[in-house]
Amino acid sequence: MSTFESVVWHILGYSAMPVIILSGFAAVAAICIWLLSMSKDKELE
Repeated sequence: MSTFESVVWHILGYSAMPVIILSGFAAVAAICIWLLSMSKDKELE
C-alpha cells in the first residue's frame, strides 16, 4: 500500500465515527421533532 493510500484510509477511518454519531443524532432529532409536531395542539384559537 502506498503512502497516499495509507493516508486516505486513515482519514476515512478517523472520520467515520464522528459522521456516524452526528448523523444518528440528527436522525433522532428529526424523528423527535416530527413526533412532537404530530402531537401538538393544532387549534390556534
